[in-house]
Amino acid sequence: MKRHGSASPHSMPGNMSGWALRLVAVALLASLRVGTLWAAQAQTDQGQATFQATCSACHTIGGGRLVGPDLQGLHERRTEEWIIKFVQHPQALIASGDAVATRLVEESQGMVMPDQALSTDEVRGVLAYIRRAEAFSATPAAAVVALTEEQLQLGQELFEGKTRFANGGPMCNSCHEVRNAAVIGGGSLARDLTTAFSRLGDAGIQVILKGPPFPVMRQAYQGKSVTEEEAVALAGFLRRVDEQQALHQPRGVGPKLFAAGLGGAVLLLGLYSLVWGKRLKGSVNQRIYDRQIKST
Repeated sequence: MKRHGSASPHSMPGNMSGWALRLVAVALLASLRVGTLWAAQAQTDQGQATFQATCSACHTIGGGRLVGPDLQGLHERRTEEWIIKFVQHPQALIASGDAVATRLVEESQGMVMPDQALSTDEVRGVLAYIRRAEAFSATPAAAVVALTEEQLQLGQELFEGKTRFANGGPMCNSCHEVRNAAVIGGGSLARDLTTAFSRLGDAGIQVILKGPPFPVMRQAYQGKSVTEEEAVALAGFLRRVDEQQALHQPRGVGPKLFAAGLGGAVLLLGLYSLVWGKRLKGSVNQRIYDRQIKST
């Protein structure tokens, strides 16, 4: 006698087969999901490593402007395609007349980011890292700390080459110049640093010194990195130069002023000779002698 509610022996294998298929499908979906998460995590981790090695010298994520703009919210302001083009070949994009790229150069006081040898996947990894980093509160930029006179003097001596860098890096004024009468004249290979502090700030100068983002500078200091103490002293020196720039004329202005003054004096003497040269007729002594004769 068959009991009501009991499963038919013939239906059991079919039901079990259906459940097994469902379990296999769920397992496959879970496996795919885990694989996707692992791939995304690996991309983000790679992006973090790339950012720290390549981007962090000039950019922050939520910490304010450094050498370049703050990258927080970058994916909301620009398309991924544009970002990849700009990161890989910024100078070509600027040369093409791209309005956004041109505006960024103007905001950076004419400083152009070098082309970055990053693949498309590496740039996407950096973008993934930026999105993740935005979820954490950023550390605000450090306040400018007042330095001692000894630190400022050290910064000037390092700039001029009077004191050697601890790791043997080249002196700054072999390539750079500042407008300050108390500082030995420098080279013109690289940019004038008189207003570097206004453009970059204390933190910006220090990160460039400790991790140069520019190819020539990076090559010059490869294996000869600037120490923390040296970077602080140089940043303080450049801040003082920036603050005092109004008190100092550009180097070479003295000879130019002398030449201009000498030329002006010659011109005035020439004009005087033309105007007054014909007013004197005869000898002054003769006129005096004639007056004396008449009076006697």
